[in-house]
Amino acid sequence: MVQPSIYHWSQLQVKKLTLNYIGSKIRLLPFLEESITQFISGDLSEKVFCDLFAGTGTVGSYFKTRCKSIIANDLEYYSYVLNRNYIGNHKKVDSNEWLKELEELKGKSGFIYMNYCKGGHGERNYFNNKNGKRIDAVRQQIQIWKENEQIDEDMYFFLLATLLESADKIANTASVYGAYLKSIKKIAAQDLSIVPAIFEHTESEHKVYHGDANVVIKEVEGDILYLDPPYNSRQYGGNYHLLNTIAEYKTFEPKGVTGLPPYNRSTYSSRVYVKASFEEMIANAKFKYIFLSYNNEGLMSHKEISEILLKHGKVELKTQKYKRFKADRTENRNHGAIKTVEYLFCLEKK
Repeated sequence: MVQPSIYHWSQLQVKKLTLNYIGSKIRLLPFLEESITQFISGDLSEKVFCDLFAGTGTVGSYFKTRCKSIIANDLEYYSYVLNRNYIGNHKKVDSNEWLKELEELKGKSGFIYMNYCKGGHGERNYFNNKNGKRIDAVRQQIQIWKENEQIDEDMYFFLLATLLESADKIANTASVYGAYLKSIKKIAAQDLSIVPAIFEHTESEHKVYHGDANVVIKEVEGDILYLDPPYNSRQYGGNYHLLNTIAEYKTFEPKGVTGLPPYNRSTYSSRVYVKASFEEMIANAKFKYIFLSYNNEGLMSHKEISEILLKHGKVELKTQKYKRFKADRTENRNHGAIKTVEYLFCLEKK
């Protein structure tokens, strides 16, 4: 495998990183690559890289062509769908026929329209009425093809990831799905367009999990473990609930103004449980090199993290300033900082 130069991003990788995501590492990828390659011994291309809090798959996708293989995991189902496509899929899929048919579908009144559009009985405004019905029609058709065994698992997750990203582009929100806008904004008025969720092709296979990171860590092993857990009390299941709803497409009774379903709550978003969960994670990790992304406003302090890591080996700390996720700058959270400091804790485990 030819090792790409540091700071090189392929056009494919830049194009696909589209979701407006809390904690996204898009701008920090060159910093991560440089820090990791400087800290480890041996060639990165020979390493098994694991991302246990994978989110939208940004980090795993970046290292997919740089490492021997990738292990990805996330607690949220929409994240599993995205990672199952971007990481799990590694061979070309012949998708033109299926994409063309999805693009030409007429809208149907389904769960999304009825509960998350103004025209439905929920009167919520996450999508305009036309787009809500189109999302329902596309989601239902993908499921029909799967149940009729017309498409395999690779194609199923490719199409599902395509729908999630395409729907996200025309969502009527400020950034996350914790609330919708009262009036349809300009981009949300545009018609849903089915844009393929193109992934990198590799010779090697990759593994994708959907579960609690502290459970999955006991089942996997490799060379490099990258940890990017939630930093604060925001729960991703609440902030991105509608992506889960589209991905799972199960009926439930939406709760409250925003139509929340029951959702997962991470111990890493709890001041009470985060330290114990982190200690357990590090103790159970069967990886030589562990890298933790955190920031200066996280629930765990710099000192607490360092004390835990130092029990297990040699530790270095690297830092990088970067712009705060834009939703953070508009929320009322008693700070006006435009930039925050990213910590990258580097552990060589004994």
